[in-house]
Amino acid sequence: MARGVNSISNRILHRRSVRRWEKLAALADGLDLAALRLLRGRARQLRQHLDKVLHVAEGRLTLPLIGSNAFQKPLYSDWAYRPEMWRGPMGTPGRAAVETKSEFGEEVTVFHDCRISELTVRQVRNTRESDLAPFGLRMDVFRFDGSFLSLVIELPSSSVDGLKRKHLVRMTTVVEMEKPLEIFARLNVQHGPNKEQIVRELPLDQDEVVVEFDLAYTKMNEKRVDRMWVDLVFENPEMSQVILRDVNFSRRPRAEV
Repeated sequence: MARGVNSISNRILHRRSVRRWEKLAALADGLDLAALRLLRGRARQLRQHLDKVLHVAEGRLTLPLIGSNAFQKPLYSDWAYRPEMWRGPMGTPGRAAVETKSEFGEEVTVFHDCRISELTVRQVRNTRESDLAPFGLRMDVFRFDGSFLSLVIELPSSSVDGLKRKHLVRMTTVVEMEKPLEIFARLNVQHGPNKEQIVRELPLDQDEVVVEFDLAYTKMNEKRVDRMWVDLVFENPEMSQVILRDVNFSRRPRAEV
């Protein structure tokens, strides 16, 4: 396919097309309105295809590579995962006036109790040299008349396969904030009709934030575990911007004493 794109005939056609649109652009100021309207329609049709090519090319050629699940894992980890929001492009990259229970893909859901939503959520492409995740998630909060804002991350079924009370579950995230604010992570483990919760405050005085949840302090029934998810809770988020450059998870058995 690369040879076809770079064939002599394609190069000639491309040069002719560029010259044609250069001439049309130069003539645009002097065209009557009917001709200009027709030219605008053709230009928009062409731009639609050009934008698609640029979007795909920039996504695939920019580092880190789309789909990357590479990140540093603790020694003896038996499960590790980067959610799809930070791994690959979403069908809907962003929304404004986000309503509560809005879903972004199959794993991320936003919850809040605002009467009027002035919350914007958008997936952004990571391009910094230090970034390991291909994508990040940006939240812009303007006026906030609610009492809570949380981001729920559903973990896959593989996260609870063989899950034991001897496990430590680690969450690693890279956070950028416009102004200081508190963020809490709450691990939820569903076992039968019961649910265990462990809450940790994110230490936001470092670039890469790591929190661990020790399941030894729960009453989890190992034989009935069927689901695990994490709530990220943002305290007093009004007039702030938060970018989660990466969120990833891993688990490992605690060292035997």
